[in-house]
Amino acid sequence: MLLLPTGVSAKEAEQQQKLANVVILATGGTIAGAGASAANSATYQAAKVGIDKLIAGVPELSALANVRGEQVMQIASESITNENLLQLGRRVAELADSKDVDGIVITHGTDTLEETAYFLNLVEKTDKPIVVVGSMRPGTAMSADGMLNLYNAVAVAGSKEARGKGVLVTMNDEIQSGRDVSKMINIKTEAFKSAWGPLGMVVEGKSYWFRLPAKRHTMDSEFDIKQISTLPKVDIAYSYGNVSDTAYKALAQAGAKAIIHAGTGNGSVSSNVVPTLQALRKDGIQIIRSSHVNAGGFVLRNAEQPDDKYDWVVAHDLNPQKARILAMVALTKTNDSKELQRIFWEY
Repeated sequence: MLLLPTGVSAKEAEQQQKLANVVILATGGTIAGAGASAANSATYQAAKVGIDKLIAGVPELSALANVRGEQVMQIASESITNENLLQLGRRVAELADSKDVDGIVITHGTDTLEETAYFLNLVEKTDKPIVVVGSMRPGTAMSADGMLNLYNAVAVAGSKEARGKGVLVTMNDEIQSGRDVSKMINIKTEAFKSAWGPLGMVVEGKSYWFRLPAKRHTMDSEFDIKQISTLPKVDIAYSYGNVSDTAYKALAQAGAKAIIHAGTGNGSVSSNVVPTLQALRKDGIQIIRSSHVNAGGFVLRNAEQPDDKYDWVVAHDLNPQKARILAMVALTKTNDSKELQRIFWEY
């Protein structure tokens, strides 16, 4: 039941009853950041402004939806832990189960926004819109992008057309899939792109859709945040010219259940490293080949390496950080390499 403040006119009350109910969960990041002057677009402190001030800074939100906010955490996103992911995921699930919530917006730092969006896309069993949003400039900067990004996020979260499309990201007027969107550049407002293009656009609060996600997500996912208590340790090792096996051995010794090989090109593995990865796989550690190609890598099975022979997994089109997210979630269900490969094809 929607509780209206005293003094609200009948017309206003009728309008509020017609609007969608959207909850904004704040986690920190640049969108909640502040700089010393308006000229500071890249030099600032993230996670300074609380959710109430964020909402108050965009009064136009009241025309889009009945909005309320919660401060789930207040940190820069590079510091988000697996425990933070689980905490956020559980709160999203609670809200999604609530009959008086129509959509959820999550304000988030941009550094790991793509990881959180993909995690939620895998584990939230709801068709209600979940939109993750951030900004590339703090609210104190000239031409700050956070206000419009948040406005667009609420517009999408409150729209019936966004239901069933998985977790979404609204940045720079575009609606992106949380599965495959990535931060491609760190200094421009058009920072987030997908190799496969946006799902749609937001113009003056109205959504325009052009494509749908093809991979399994949310309601169609076999994973459920309510059944996940902890996430297994999965780490990433970066490959480059003259690479050694030092990082791989160190990660294994530190207890990694799986190692994402962030390879060059088609997930290529240096001849210096192959014997070590073979040995680690025999020790029970999953080896998952990904690519750190900037604009979108695509790893083919049994192409650069004989994956069947070595019992390795390929990450398909997922970049290393997204491959890590899927590997963690998948390992809560299975440690069978063939099942893991199926999951990487389907999600």
